[in-house]
Amino acid sequence: MSGAVQAGWAPPSGPPEPTPRSGWPRWLLVVTVLWTVLLGVSTWWSVRTDTPTVREQRTLGQAVPVVDRSVGQLVAAVGDGAWAMTGQRVEEGCRVTPVDDGAELTRGVDVVVAEGGERALLESVADRLPDDWRAGVRAGSTGPRLRADAGEFVLVEGRVVTPGRVRFDVQTGCRPLDDVAIADLLPGYPGEPALDEALAALGRPADDSVEQVVASCPGGGTARTGWVDGGAAPVSLAGLKPLAAGAALVDTPEVYAWRRGPVVVLADATGERVRLAASTGCS
Repeated sequence: MSGAVQAGWAPPSGPPEPTPRSGWPRWLLVVTVLWTVLLGVSTWWSVRTDTPTVREQRTLGQAVPVVDRSVGQLVAAVGDGAWAMTGQRVEEGCRVTPVDDGAELTRGVDVVVAEGGERALLESVADRLPDDWRAGVRAGSTGPRLRADAGEFVLVEGRVVTPGRVRFDVQTGCRPLDDVAIADLLPGYPGEPALDEALAALGRPADDSVEQVVASCPGGGTARTGWVDGGAAPVSLAGLKPLAAGAALVDTPEVYAWRRGPVVVLADATGERVRLAASTGCS
């Protein structure tokens, strides 16, 4: 038999080539694009118009009562020391959602103790707070720190701000700002005889512009702090000592605190201005 190859035929050189596969059907691509656009539009519309469905979306005004009660709990836990509630601070500009601005409310209590007693104060307050707050004190890079959960996503923290001074803050986190919150934060201006006495003892004129903060006590009633500007510092606080009926609560060159009946009076000359506070706590 001849080894010649018949004209028009080629010898096999390997397996047959696979059949080309077609891409996605055009209709499937169209449906995918339309679904993506629809999902994006519905998400944007939900963010802009839907009512809040989770607690983080509650407004600042809705958090005010929780903050008020939390500050009252702190006042009751602090007890008979040298303390004063701090003024409320509202910081705007945080982001609630990618398209909505919000604000954060912070209130708190400042306590002055003998240097070295800061951690003992933090632990004492943690022990007196409600059990469901799960309050605890931990060591941190900047010193001991108290943390507690007051509920409704309201955080309570306590930390040492300077030797001998501890600050407890109640923070709402970023929330939508509303008119109710702004109305509730307007200060009052009551008179306070203890502040008038302190100003007179320092040789400073009386000041009717008292910044007031209040909080609801856990057993009923109201805790109250009134702040007044005592003029420029430095100033000697020695003139205040005759006002203390008994032993002073705090007696340092820059801070002096005493009790006048149920009122705790605190003179603070650590800044550029002297600040005088008169506070009535929770019985």
